[in-house]
Amino acid sequence: MARILITGSSGGLGLMAGQSLIETGHDVVLHARTTDRDPGIADVVVGDVGSMAGIASVAEQAARFGPFDAVVHNVALGYQERRRVVTVDGFAQVFAVNVLAPYLLTALMPRPERLVYLSSGMHLGVAPDLDDLNWERRRWNGSQAYAESKFWDVVLAFGLARRWPDVPVNAVDPGWVATRMGGRGAPDDLTQGHVTQVRLALGEIPGTGGYLYHEEPSRTNPAVHDTDLQDAFLARCAELTGREL
Repeated sequence: MARILITGSSGGLGLMAGQSLIETGHDVVLHARTTDRDPGIADVVVGDVGSMAGIASVAEQAARFGPFDAVVHNVALGYQERRRVVTVDGFAQVFAVNVLAPYLLTALMPRPERLVYLSSGMHLGVAPDLDDLNWERRRWNGSQAYAESKFWDVVLAFGLARRWPDVPVNAVDPGWVATRMGGRGAPDDLTQGHVTQVRLALGEIPGTGGYLYHEEPSRTNPAVHDTDLQDAFLARCAELTGREL
């Protein structure tokens, strides 16, 4: 039996992954932004990872249930944010939730046996810009901000896989599926959307530093393999959060 934490799992793919793992006898800890979003099917940690304090609270709560065999960093905001919302810490909300939350949770929590980071095929069209991670210079574009956040999630996964060779770290493209984030018209197979992260969390897919779609290696943006970019990005996250890995 594996013990697995899944962030952003009060609904959508995170909840589907949790339900699948629970049904096969595994010990799952879910994460909800607020208590009223608790699915009521497993232990849950509660906190808004849009703030640094909320992230620290989630990490502290999770530590009580650990150690974990795997952590699946599924939490994310979607691509339909029409304006740049700023968090209490001064970050663009999409960047805070989609990028800084998985980074800081990884930094604050004891290292699990396996790590999984959720990305998106939208990362393929990104030209990386470390100088404006927070969208302060550019005119806001919600779709582009989301795509960039998913690009940095792959960079985070690949940078960690290189730094922590004893921990399998992988990124996943679940596809464009009909969740609340993806919308009703999403064309990909919803039943396949969570399978890859479940299998990676259980160690059923070997290897590290991979990017997978429906259980198979998939094409990535070439820039995510740039080790100098990986190191610069991790250093920037450490600067922004005040916590090094």
